Amino acid sequence: MHLSNTRFIRTRARIAALAALVLVFSLMAGVACDNSNATTKTTYRLADAGWDSIQFHNAAVSVILEHGYDILTEEVSGSTPITWQALTTGDLQIYMEVWSENIPAYQPDIDAGKAIELGVNFDDNAQGFYVPRYVVEGDPERGIEPMAPGLKTVQDLPEYADVFTDPEDSSKGRIYGAIPGWAIDEIMFKKYETYGLDETFNYFRPGSDAGLAASLVSAYDKGDAWVGYYWDPTWITGKLDLVLLGDTPFTNMEDFENGLNECPANRVTIAIHPSVQEENPAVAEMLSRYQTSSALTAEALAYMNDNDATAKEAAIWFLSEHADLLETWVGDADRLADIQEALQAE
Repeated sequence: MHLSNTRFIRTRARIAALAALVLVFSLMAGVACDNSNATTKTTYRLADAGWDSIQFHNAAVSVILEHGYDILTEEVSGSTPITWQALTTGDLQIYMEVWSENIPAYQPDIDAGKAIELGVNFDDNAQGFYVPRYVVEGDPERGIEPMAPGLKTVQDLPEYADVFTDPEDSSKGRIYGAIPGWAIDEIMFKKYETYGLDETFNYFRPGSDAGLAASLVSAYDKGDAWVGYYWDPTWITGKLDLVLLGDTPFTNMEDFENGLNECPANRVTIAIHPSVQEENPAVAEMLSRYQTSSALTAEALAYMNDNDATAKEAAIWFLSEHADLLETWVGDADRLADIQEALQAE
């Protein structure tokens, strides 16, 4: 009996000790949680629709947000329709490069307050049929004579079909088309037919944007003639000296879609979910001042290509190289100083 009571007392003592330990650990966990909550930073998710220019702009604004606004960022990849939908539902918070005219739901969603358009990132982009400048003007430094000195417009191309000989059909020239599956490819092919280029040229689809770029770079490096579809901004337009052939001035979307006039520039905007404006108006204000151009964007992309740099490395270089832009975007002297200090430390 005495032995049983002793065991009972010891058991109670052990239980009490364990309970005390549990309480201590619970309190410690609670303090840890409180400290964690106190230091948790806001994280904004940025849309990555898959091309290099949006990844560059994401990287640039991420550097600014992290070092100037104490905000972390995370890129979320997806197609344009999916990422735009995610912005309107709040699953994403920032969209740095919205090709607004390619998204049917864009204006209705803006009008409905599902997203806020803060401004234009750039709206001087171009696309159409390009040739290397040396084809028209020559390049004395490379010993290249002008091959088509009178070539100014798409309508002039039939006069110079022999300059752009198709390597698989010497009776015609070759025009490199856009990528199969892209809407612009259908439009450029209609232009090819409507302007009668099919009589003197073959329309060659390279199959991928990498294949299209490779064909242009290869010709450029050799100093050969090349004519085909391309667009701006890209590392190609930032690195190579190209000429966009003139075309009939843009009149309306119906004529454009039927290949009858030049490609209009697209308003490439910056949009946010309304929660950003509500929670961090200073961030929204900064983003409303963030504006570049096709030339600036292409410059950054060319740097990435030339230096085998990541988007973040290009962003750090770009923000250091264009300190005036950074100052305009941020405005606040203290935030600017923090960002500049971080850039110097990289």
